[in-house]
Amino acid sequence: MVSHPGNVPVESTRLTAVTDGVAQVFSWEADARIEVRALGSEVVIEANAAGLRTLAGHLLVLAGDGVSGGSHLHLDDGNGLEEGSVGLVLERCDDA
Repeated sequence: MVSHPGNVPVESTRLTAVTDGVAQVFSWEADARIEVRALGSEVVIEANAAGLRTLAGHLLVLAGDGVSGGSHLHLDDGNGLEEGSVGLVLERCDDA
């Protein structure tokens, strides 16, 4: 997500990663807000509607055909998440 002071997104962002010859395109909606907090033994993901759609899109990319186990996306404060968020890793694992 591209932000200016105040963490207000100004445009949508796309990130393309290629793993084992498979392109994975992660997109953020322009007004997506996603915050991740650790509260004791729980993790809270708080997001507006655009943020929830963005996260759903990230998960669908990782669930796509041809995407190998171990493919992942790191999100953290200033990199897709709101200021003050704890880091979040979305990772595909095909082990039973």
